Amino acid sequence: MQETCKTLKAADLEKLEEICARRGADQGAVIPILQDIQEVFGYLSEDAVNFAADRLEMPRSHFYGVATFYAQFHLRPRGRNVVTACTGTTCHVKGSENLISILGRELGIPEGQDTSPDMNYTLEKINCVGACSIAPVIIINNGVHSKMNADKITKEVIKLKGADDGKQRGKD
Repeated sequence: MQETCKTLKAADLEKLEEICARRGADQGAVIPILQDIQEVFGYLSEDAVNFAADRLEMPRSHFYGVATFYAQFHLRPRGRNVVTACTGTTCHVKGSENLISILGRELGIPEGQDTSPDMNYTLEKINCVGACSIAPVIIINNGVHSKMNADKITKEVIKLKGADDGKQRGKD
């Protein structure tokens, strides 16, 4: 099991041990274990998932099957701020792809990536948020923004960056 923990520190291993011990080793524990790991680490790292699967003597594929099935789980680190863009039919017809391009550029997210290099912003696309009557819809840190256009999205990004700058200044 030691080779599955290449990037995990001793403190991380202790946290994982505690999660596995608390949740138990039955098939029904996989989702709560993954939720706990993501809560502690912010995402599901390969080493953390492999550790849990090996520790509980379950196939790694079972853990990854669950982690990739549910949208709540993230296999890569995410930014402190998460912006979700709906790409459903109604949002698409009303210009969501243009808004996604603007968001990516304004948030400094490189082409083909979903998170900015400074880990401040993650831009994710989802198939439908179920709010077609107020399309196009963008969700910023769980706040829903409706009937978006280029001007509105630019203003929201400015507000988001301003709020984020304030948080950064408070840490200095």
